[in-house]
Amino acid sequence: MTGGAQGSGERSRDAVVAIVAARTPAPLVLALRGQPCSARILAVSGHVIDDLIAEAPEVIVLEAEPERFDAPALIRALREQESLIRTPVLLVAGGDGRTLRRIGREAGATDTLSKPFDALEFQDRVGVLIELALARRESDDRARAMRRDAARAVADASARERELIRRLMLAAEFRDDRAGDHLTRVAGCVIAVAEGLGLSSAEADDVALASTMHDIGKIAVPDHILMKAGPLTPDEWEEMRQHALRGYHMLHDSPSRLLQIAAEIALTHHERWDGSGYPRGLKGEEIPRSGRIVAVADVFDALISVRSYKPAWSLERARAHVEAEAGRHFDPDCVTAFLSRWDDIVALVEERAA
Repeated sequence: MTGGAQGSGERSRDAVVAIVAARTPAPLVLALRGQPCSARILAVSGHVIDDLIAEAPEVIVLEAEPERFDAPALIRALREQESLIRTPVLLVAGGDGRTLRRIGREAGATDTLSKPFDALEFQDRVGVLIELALARRESDDRARAMRRDAARAVADASARERELIRRLMLAAEFRDDRAGDHLTRVAGCVIAVAEGLGLSSAEADDVALASTMHDIGKIAVPDHILMKAGPLTPDEWEEMRQHALRGYHMLHDSPSRLLQIAAEIALTHHERWDGSGYPRGLKGEEIPRSGRIVAVADVFDALISVRSYKPAWSLERARAHVEAEAGRHFDPDCVTAFLSRWDDIVALVEERAA
């Protein structure tokens, strides 16, 4: 391995030219002496590609000798390596220049130079390729920085979005101090059901967070109805049912993806699999999956919670009800997922007792 003189600039110090040859390429090395780059000589061998990957040169100079190795095949092999696919390759070989250019282009070489060559021309060709490589590196660095900035901006926007949802959840709690634990348990149950259905953790988390706003429309329900300690009259019940549509209208035109999911849930979590739910009487898979998931979680938690019109049910009784309502009130697949994660749901309820 031979090193040429290094230049004073930072970019020159970084430039490495790998010279691949079947025997010591003295003319090529001499031509690079005093140039602003470092030369690395690599012998053609079965592990030359591994050597090039390890060196990570800015430019590869390949001195071809047909009687010793297949240069086009080597270039094609280089181009199959992700780390070398864009590295400039200068093919130096004897013979007709036009023929060499055609062979080099077909193989994937960046440039070609016929032997015998002029040292100054060789230096110029290598210099241009170094500039190309360094410009690409700078462009790639800028692109990576832009991707990092974009990812950071998306993360910041997501954090603000989630904070907004938490604040809206607090608004619901101010109307009903029981809402907080109910929403937390529903969200935990939603995660269990969603993951039981095969959703990814990220997808399950999104539906769970959006589910905390499933009853946001209740902030528009009058207190004498929302807080009534007893059965509702038909007119009061009709007013209460409006919370689904009101919650949807509060959220649906937001550009936020999470708020759009929340709007979908607010509108559809009281729909029933058999079409007997409200507000639109949707049936089966007409009901968005998010609404079908939250329906199971919301009803289950309502059953195990004390209400003005009923005592809390036991976990086993509530489980039996959910199981019995598969295919009527609930999506059978959601019920299956709910039952498959029963231990997780019990642990959640025990931690945040109703």
